[in-house]
Amino acid sequence: MNLYLRLLKVLLLLPFVRRRGVLDESRLGFRVWPTDCDLNLHMNNGRYLTFMDLGRVHLIAQLGLLATLLKRRWSPVLSAAEINFIRPLGPYRAFTLVTRVLTWDEKYFYIEQRFERDGRLCAVGMVRGLFLHGREKVAPGEPLRVLGVETPAPPMPEIVRHWNDLTALKKQHAARSGR
Repeated sequence: MNLYLRLLKVLLLLPFVRRRGVLDESRLGFRVWPTDCDLNLHMNNGRYLTFMDLGRVHLIAQLGLLATLLKRRWSPVLSAAEINFIRPLGPYRAFTLVTRVLTWDEKYFYIEQRFERDGRLCAVGMVRGLFLHGREKVAPGEPLRVLGVETPAPPMPEIVRHWNDLTALKKQHAARSGR
């Protein structure tokens, strides 16, 4: 239930989100509730990914894309996600989720999402996503044009290049193992 309440909170705040640039950070504050915790009394691994969903909804609103998504019936989807846990987030601890677009290519947007507590990094994740219209892929250039972004993509960070290579290796490995 608490995730629905958090989603409702984010949705209710969307009309008041200040519009920012495509490379600006989106920041959302949350608190770890006992229902977010696992048996080790820190936030459950899966819960991080759910919070990341909320961060991306906020980012889309902050960019000014929400109305366009609804009007054009574009659906944001992920093709890959990964996360590293650095410090635990215990019950009742406040934290900030920082979401930002790192870059884009001809097919995907690459987004970093950081969980911070008291200015210290607790977890960092990356997602690779795109927009779909039905089953058709929407090239990143289209939402950028809607936003009036004319600048080229920032250089692809080395970490994103390595992550893409690792993702391709995982697909090759799965195909070879017949799964």
